[in-house]
Amino acid sequence: MHCPLRGTLVSLRKLCHMSMIYLAGGCFWGLEAYLRAIPGITRTRVGFANASSERLASPRPLSYTEVCTTNTGAVETVEVEYEPDQIALGDLLFLFFEAIDPTTLNRQGHDVGTQYRTGVYFCEPQDESVIEGALADLQTRHFEPVVVECLPLGSFFPAEEYHQLYLDKNPVGYCHIPAATIAGVTRKAAHIAQIRALSHLSYQVTQHEATEEPFSNEYDELFEAGIYVDIVSGEPLFTSADKYDAGCGWPAFTKPIARGIVTERPDHKLTRTRVEVRSLVSDSHLGHVFPDGPKDRGGMRYCINSAAVRFVPLSDMDSEGYGEYVSLVTGDTAK
Repeated sequence: MHCPLRGTLVSLRKLCHMSMIYLAGGCFWGLEAYLRAIPGITRTRVGFANASSERLASPRPLSYTEVCTTNTGAVETVEVEYEPDQIALGDLLFLFFEAIDPTTLNRQGHDVGTQYRTGVYFCEPQDESVIEGALADLQTRHFEPVVVECLPLGSFFPAEEYHQLYLDKNPVGYCHIPAATIAGVTRKAAHIAQIRALSHLSYQVTQHEATEEPFSNEYDELFEAGIYVDIVSGEPLFTSADKYDAGCGWPAFTKPIARGIVTERPDHKLTRTRVEVRSLVSDSHLGHVFPDGPKDRGGMRYCINSAAVRFVPLSDMDSEGYGEYVSLVTGDTAK
């Protein structure tokens, strides 16, 4: 099957304001589920792209078993139809790159082989420059060379029906993409412009759970009156009234500004389990919470990365739209 974006189909999709791109990022079961959670994507189909010319000489359609056991040259790929008025190709690619390891060749997760290489395959010539620009931007965020292919779509064979919407049919089926990553992509897409504008440090902290250096970050020793807001969404998270010097090297708070404004979940990255703190609205990583805070103030220590928040001084709260929170900073609840 040759590139379907030709002739009449191209015209029909343009009339419907639809566009198509083909994305390869390891096992297509999980990637399809992740992509379908992005607003603006209207249809997906999994299959095998860019088989070798030798294999294309055969009239037989490609099968999953053949791709996994013989040298077809094909790559597991998700065909993505999307509305460019809702999500631009550059933003779609940014979110796609968040779900893959772009510096590892022929492997994603536990899946190894040329059929699991990463790539972006296009049918419209004008898409090539957008893809190349997105890959250049991606390279600035990685020390190792990015190995994601950028090629015209030469062929695409839909996979068997069993593989279509696999995780919808098998909710506990194998997926190399973490469930939390799939669950969070909708919120991430809602703040894509803000995320793409982050500094390198803030991006690594909020989007990839990095930890900034202790004692040398922006807000560790700041005790000015004001509030700390999510650097991505602008949502108020903590107040100076609840900030204290914990001596840990990072900003420490006894509680969030309101119940439910942050989420907490187990973090097993170290030898001991910690509790990660994330922003409810943007799903950004903020830091961790520990039960060693001041006993007279609830006993909790919310240890937060400065790079995950932005400080708004009390004097600027009204002008920046945070006037309703002034009393939480000043302690003056009088009407």
